[in-house]
Amino acid sequence: MIKSTRTFLSIFLIINLFIGCKTSNVPNTTGTFSQAAVVTAHPIASQVGVDILEKGGNAIDAAIAVQFALAVVYPNAGNIGGGGFMVYRDKSGEVNALDFREKAPANATRDMYLDKEGNAITDLSLYGQLAAGVPGTVAGMEEAHKKYGSLTWKELIAPAIELATKGFAITEMQAGEFNKHKEQFQQLNPLGSAIIKDGEWKKDDLFVQKELGNTLQRIADQGRDGFYKGETADLIVKEMQRGNGIISKSDLENYDAVWRNPLVGSYKNHKIISMPPPSSGGTSLIALLQSVAHYPLKEWGFQSDSTVRVMVEAERRIYADRATHLGDPDFWKVPANELIDSAFNQQRMLGVNLSKATPSADVKATNFPGYESEQTTHFSIVDKDGNAVSLTTTLNGSYGACVFVAGAGFLLNNEMDDFSVKPGVPNLYGLVGGKANAIEPNKRMLSSMTPTIVEKDGKLFMVVGTPGGSTIMTSVFQTILNVIDFGMNAQESVTAPRFHHQWLPDQIDVEDRAISEEVRKNLEKDGYKIHVRGNIGRVENILILPDGKRQTGADPRGDDIAKGY
Repeated sequence: MIKSTRTFLSIFLIINLFIGCKTSNVPNTTGTFSQAAVVTAHPIASQVGVDILEKGGNAIDAAIAVQFALAVVYPNAGNIGGGGFMVYRDKSGEVNALDFREKAPANATRDMYLDKEGNAITDLSLYGQLAAGVPGTVAGMEEAHKKYGSLTWKELIAPAIELATKGFAITEMQAGEFNKHKEQFQQLNPLGSAIIKDGEWKKDDLFVQKELGNTLQRIADQGRDGFYKGETADLIVKEMQRGNGIISKSDLENYDAVWRNPLVGSYKNHKIISMPPPSSGGTSLIALLQSVAHYPLKEWGFQSDSTVRVMVEAERRIYADRATHLGDPDFWKVPANELIDSAFNQQRMLGVNLSKATPSADVKATNFPGYESEQTTHFSIVDKDGNAVSLTTTLNGSYGACVFVAGAGFLLNNEMDDFSVKPGVPNLYGLVGGKANAIEPNKRMLSSMTPTIVEKDGKLFMVVGTPGGSTIMTSVFQTILNVIDFGMNAQESVTAPRFHHQWLPDQIDVEDRAISEEVRKNLEKDGYKIHVRGNIGRVENILILPDGKRQTGADPRGDDIAKGY
């Protein structure tokens, strides 16, 4: 049975690779490399990372260079105006986690996005200057460089500066995205920006961003002070004044990136290393894996009826706990250890009935005594020595707040929408929250980003992550299961179709090709609601093979590509 399932999967995935299924062209996405590998959302960024590694840089050096390059070549999510999380494992097995998540400005208030009647004004937290949190990317990259970097800071930013000032040829997908957002860019950027042009963008058009190049040069010359102070800071504050924004010079100067202890769990003799709060990703991922660990998923098979039911019921319960308990640990007592307790999560699944859906209305967050994003981008890097970086970064929505800082050339994030604007009111991704994630000055908003590293037998085994807003945790969850339980290689694991459940709304979101029609009918008969949607996530995966080679998987749902040597 297992052999036939594996054969079916191989045929299924190969067919889908070449018929498209709403993915971009696939042939250049993957490879196996003997020394080092980089997988990102854009071909140019992947090449920048490899170039740094070939110059003798380590995984952190490559990550910094890729981060700045993505701010140029992938503006809908790559950024210097946003933030993110990084999980790092060095060649000796030491691990660390860097939190460079955005913060609420000092003048932020709990009800800042409500009208006089207390109703949420959705657009205020999504578009324009007021939607922006204090950016963390530049501070985060400098912090990573100070602790682990080997090449000079200027060397790492130089590729991004050149790409911005000389320009690069945009992809077909990017041309379509630029054109789609043109009207919105025009409305929100009355002073213009490099992305706004007469006529339509076309594949291979040269995209030049001189203002961004100048901003990057200031960062190269002055480090974080080139962004959080001086000319760039002045331009950010002027942009706030042009709209209704509240980020001040003191907000910028006082921003800090924070090193945190990664969350560590286990799944079937594999060690899972992921991001702690204020990301909900690591907590939720480990809880999901623990919830399904004692079910025979391998015997049941990939996206079989029973497999889907167990995974959905686990997701339903974990997202209910997320909504109540997770937030910035500097402001809220997060019961992280309780939420990733294996016995607790197995107990949580005892009420699951595999012959009938559990209505989400009947699933409540656990009461612990004493306790009251889709456009993101991810990249995975492993260098020749075995140092590994899993980094997820975001502006929140596609192109963030859709506001370019005039004179500085970069986009503002709209991360304030990741707070609970009002308890019970869903955000951009349909996620609801409560007091734990309420808006407070200088607080970091809750995130779903899940940069993850997996060990097997004490050795590096997998480096994985994805964008996708609320679907991030379930996409990483499925990718890990695809490898460990269903025997897929790196490329198959990210190409495989995905589904998602997040407690509320009470539905299973499925890609067109996910879950067979027969299984869908059985699920619907037993009370599950199926909602077909577009692509879910864009996963970047690196597997370390028994011979030490780096096997890569770049998601064919975008322009993602793996490179290495």
